[in-house]
Amino acid sequence: MAIICNEATKFFALETMNSTYAMQVGNSGELLHVCYGGKIDCTDDLSALTQRPDRAFSPSPAGQGRSNSLNVLPAELAGFGSGDFRMTACRVKKANGSSVTAPVYKSFRVYDGKPALPGLPASFAAETACRTLEITLEDLFSGVEFLLSFSVFDNSDVIARSVKVVNNTSETVEIENLMSFQLDFDHADFDLLYPQGNWAYERHIERMPLHPGIQSFGSVRGSTGHQYNPGFVLAAKTASENSGEVYGALLVYSGSYTADIQVDAFSGTRALLGINPENFCWQLTPGAEFHSPEALLCYSAEGLNALSAQSHKFIMEHIIRSPWKHAKRPILVNNWEATYFDFDDNKIYAIAEKAASLGIEMLVLDDGWFGERNDDNSSLGDWFVNTDKLGDFAALVKRINALGLKFGLWFEPEMISEKSKLYEKHPEWVLCVPGKRRSYARNQLILDMSRKEVVDYLFETIAGLLKEIHIEYIKWDMNRNLTEIFSAALPAGQQGEVAHRYVMGVYELHERLLQAFPDLLIEGCSGGGGRFDAGMLYYAPQIWCSDDSDALERIPIQLGTSLFYPCSSMGAHVSVCPNHQTGRSVSYDFRAALALGGTFGYELDITKFTAEEDRIIREQVAAYHKYNDLVREGRFFRLSEGFGRTNCAAWCWVSDDRQEVLAVAVCKQARPCSQEPFKRLRFAGLDAGKVYTLEDGRSFHGSTLMNTGIDVTVALSKDASCVMLYLKAK
Repeated sequence: MAIICNEATKFFALETMNSTYAMQVGNSGELLHVCYGGKIDCTDDLSALTQRPDRAFSPSPAGQGRSNSLNVLPAELAGFGSGDFRMTACRVKKANGSSVTAPVYKSFRVYDGKPALPGLPASFAAETACRTLEITLEDLFSGVEFLLSFSVFDNSDVIARSVKVVNNTSETVEIENLMSFQLDFDHADFDLLYPQGNWAYERHIERMPLHPGIQSFGSVRGSTGHQYNPGFVLAAKTASENSGEVYGALLVYSGSYTADIQVDAFSGTRALLGINPENFCWQLTPGAEFHSPEALLCYSAEGLNALSAQSHKFIMEHIIRSPWKHAKRPILVNNWEATYFDFDDNKIYAIAEKAASLGIEMLVLDDGWFGERNDDNSSLGDWFVNTDKLGDFAALVKRINALGLKFGLWFEPEMISEKSKLYEKHPEWVLCVPGKRRSYARNQLILDMSRKEVVDYLFETIAGLLKEIHIEYIKWDMNRNLTEIFSAALPAGQQGEVAHRYVMGVYELHERLLQAFPDLLIEGCSGGGGRFDAGMLYYAPQIWCSDDSDALERIPIQLGTSLFYPCSSMGAHVSVCPNHQTGRSVSYDFRAALALGGTFGYELDITKFTAEEDRIIREQVAAYHKYNDLVREGRFFRLSEGFGRTNCAAWCWVSDDRQEVLAVAVCKQARPCSQEPFKRLRFAGLDAGKVYTLEDGRSFHGSTLMNTGIDVTVALSKDASCVMLYLKAK
């Protein structure tokens, strides 16, 4: 890694292992984008790359001539209302009502390490393993400063970007829009890849060509949501899993966001990612500052698998802080699909006894253990034990621990029921517009997490329970999105801050709990995968991937998630059949093939197992212990195109030393043999010269496995069929 600065020419470049990102100050003072891609020699004169010929109806700053129009120049932080008619990255409203914003270069500095972002998750590294370039721009119309931070890391191709706004003027201003990053290209020869879906259908990857106009997705839900994910890839049209230029962007944030890609009238591309301005406005008083969430950029000339590998490694090493990130997670059984709300201490202990006999390592008690909660109509916010159902809860947990099992507990801290002790005491803590209509979802309302007293109450209540009872794992759920976003604790002029302050309150509660209980394992959840993002992974090393636990449905969900996120972050379990979401039945082998690719566990009533099912589960438990180090720490490759949306799909993990390989191939629906194409599993990432041996004794060179492959036609000849192959090099 290196940062190159030429103060005389005002040229700046960031060098990663395999890429260069370069900028230069233009004639009118704007910071302009020079290039981003494969490595270049930064001693060459690249100033011509920021020049653009005169274009009709494109005004230029006074005195700069027709060839310096902001509407065609490639900018690093485009202002608003001063000649750039494309989508803009910042807009600040002044006391006089004007929102015209024009950031121009003021200064720069370079330093070792990178600062934390106050109240926000962000990448981290040792001071000696990271360098940061900070470029200060000043708004010509207000004097407000924008500090652009660019950080590069040892042994990484990822660049971390963020923006700090500092109001060093004597007037209060309002930030109406602030993107975390902007990237301008002088062409539009890209396909856009982005995750889309819905509840129980999360992160299916769409791929489509860019076209003139704006392609945009995002969230105004107060969370990242089931529908999209805050990341996208711009790929060369010929790019595949293993070849071609690709650019990735991922936001480290868990609230409302927008991703906007615009192809302008001159066939240039502008990409923006940051807080959604639709429900955001931040009042910045004199002397105050505001930090945008961090965005991660990565580039690869070797296709999507290489881009994913960069992202996986970076998230593991520089985003996830948990002591669990490199540790094997305990195999758990969750009681939800076994009992729903219908349980007592005897039923829970019976599940624990059976779990211990099968080699399962943790029991997680889901919804229904607190307050007067026997259905979803009451008690959220009342985080005290329902003794009518569970009796002496501490004693029950001790009995479960005595079986050799860890114990975990479900919470939904951000929500409140009208029928609850907490609501009776603090109705003002609800997020709503006073005296007006409220929206309900799952019969619950939302706590105003922007209020300090709400965060204090939740911390004291949850921490008190964790101190009293030996709870080693929390499943943190969020089962509805934000509506009526209004806080009675803030004045009228700051209501645009509520959604962002809410997210910061969620982060603060996580932070305080982890400081008090540093070994606590938190699994994020939001009706399944509704808040699966890098911001939450900063606090929780794993997130429940989707409420759809049907193994066939999980193929595109998990492969789509793998575009940016490591396998060890994906909550994945074997569930009951017929499946509770789809009514479909598939084999235990098929269910395990998908669940072993994540954190692994069970979502079914194990007390009803037959002797044959007991045997199967013990074999799966043994397989988890055999393969999980490879799944968790190895490099992941998607061996088929399409992110699992085709009829057949395959993927594999390869150890860092390329000695071990675990591959999975699946077929969703069989065809008559006369119509069935032959299926060959071709590997990736192996050492071409090494000889790899399968568990059945067959041996092949790595070159053969990668270029010719293994025939799996017979193994994939039935509906919902799969094959799992483990190979080891001699």
